[in-house]
Amino acid sequence: MTKFFAKTAAAALIASAIVAPAMAQNASGTIQLKGNVALSCTIAVQDLNQSLALKAGETAKTVGSVTETCNSGSGYKITLASANAGKLKSGNFTIDYSVNYDGQGGALTSQMVIDRATAQFGKKSDLKVTIAASDQYIAGDYADTVTVTIAAK
Repeated sequence: MTKFFAKTAAAALIASAIVAPAMAQNASGTIQLKGNVALSCTIAVQDLNQSLALKAGETAKTVGSVTETCNSGSGYKITLASANAGKLKSGNFTIDYSVNYDGQGGALTSQMVIDRATAQFGKKSDLKVTIAASDQYIAGDYADTVTVTIAAK
């Protein structure tokens, strides 16, 4: 009986090896994707070439249009600066004015900084000027230059 049992066991073992499916071997590999987006902040300033009615005064007169684009994920800053500290000048004579840019306003006696928390693409804002009316302004040609700057944070 032992020979019979040994033959039966051997036959069962051979049969199971033939019937059992072969185990597939798994293999994998990786492909790494890389790319870069360069930081880009641009500003397009359009001077509307407006003449201001100084004696009559101006209220929120649009004098320029600005288009901001900056892809900085942490946002950016717009800075407005006056060459004459927020005054129109003619020789030694001056006339004060105030500005409004995208809802923020005031005199440009120092730089005005508008903080943008996120990236913006093609954001348009107008620069508006307000000047008090007066019959006591001294005759002359008055001017100032406002510089608008964009910088990533």
